[in-house]
Amino acid sequence: MPSKIHPPEAKPRTPARSECVCKSKPVEPTRTLQGVELPQSEQGQGRSLNIAIVTHAYYPQYGGVTEHVHHSAVELRRRGHRVTIITCGHRNASRAEADDVIRLGGNILIRYNKAYVNLTTGWNIYGKMKRLLRKGRYDVVHVHCPLVPVLPLAATRTARDSLVFGTFHASAKSNAGYFLFRPFLSKYHRRLDGKIAVSNPARDFVHKYFGGEYRIIPNGVDPSRFNPDNPPMEELADGTLNVLFVGRPDPRKGLEYLIRAMETVRSRSRHGVRLVVVGDGPRRTTYEAMVNPKHKDSVLFLGSVSRELLPRYFSSAHVFCSPATGNESFGIVLLEAMASGVSVVASDIPGYRTVVSNGEEGFLTNPRDHEAIAKAILLLLNDAKLREEMGAKGRQKALRYSWASVAAQIEQYYFDEIALKVRRSRAK
Repeated sequence: MPSKIHPPEAKPRTPARSECVCKSKPVEPTRTLQGVELPQSEQGQGRSLNIAIVTHAYYPQYGGVTEHVHHSAVELRRRGHRVTIITCGHRNASRAEADDVIRLGGNILIRYNKAYVNLTTGWNIYGKMKRLLRKGRYDVVHVHCPLVPVLPLAATRTARDSLVFGTFHASAKSNAGYFLFRPFLSKYHRRLDGKIAVSNPARDFVHKYFGGEYRIIPNGVDPSRFNPDNPPMEELADGTLNVLFVGRPDPRKGLEYLIRAMETVRSRSRHGVRLVVVGDGPRRTTYEAMVNPKHKDSVLFLGSVSRELLPRYFSSAHVFCSPATGNESFGIVLLEAMASGVSVVASDIPGYRTVVSNGEEGFLTNPRDHEAIAKAILLLLNDAKLREEMGAKGRQKALRYSWASVAAQIEQYYFDEIALKVRRSRAK
């Protein structure tokens, strides 16, 4: 594949197998959803909902789904709803966790779709989920990755007397599990009252196997948390230019191509350059071993960093690079970099084109092309004015993706489906 940068397009706390560490107190539903009465208005606005968000990915495991769940829950609570997060147990979970987080079973990472994904383990997860949802008497059960075993699918299968919503995050060319188990999974897909996809690629992926109508509600970013005014990390503010990578070092994230690109960048840059890698995973030592020994001092593998410090690492960067090879449905890390005012170099893949316009907030390059990655990074490192202009455009675009806006769209979808269910019940 020839090395090139694409020209800009023309504008037209938890024991491993505990049932739950923290228990939330059940509340009485504010009304029935079986068609007896409408809350206040035809759409239901103005009333508090009792919501369960079910996810197999949550803190202390970082990632796009984790961030989506956490921030949408925070914003829905600010809008007056009661939100309980139901997730898997994790050996590193805080024992001082909030009362609105319930953990079932344990968690292991398995290799799937060129990445490591969460799989819930434990005895009788389906029975425990069924009892938990019945006890909670939730108005809405919102399941992320609703057809994925074990925890999400358990909620999709066992939720009763609630509206069930599913958010689909994944994107890939194909899925052997969906293909093989489509007859079994289809009936649970049909059980979803509302279907959300975080992007067009995510919608196209699930639609290929199950059809259906989807509402596109994107991932988001907190522009007050990630902003250009955050102070940089002192040890990175030494005059060396920083290229930042954030993410679990999985094969599909393309870190090996960035490591190779940095060899060229170092030899051609007018300034001292450093690669900063934030993120941890089973393959981290493999990537550390790829670094030329004579360049070890200019590559920092920091592992996981705290939520409090992560925005400061973005503010320490002069260029953010995400060289993923594919199967990315969106790219929250791109939004976090853009909200921080940092120019971006990313792979030209469908999920990333959802967020970055080539030549505007940064450059999109061919996947797996370390020479094109190096060329794009050098353009930005050697031109401070270009970095500043692209960073400013990225900040403006990121403001449109605030979590408050995302939560408002999710809330509206809830109320739309509530009203539809009531109208259908009245028509019987």
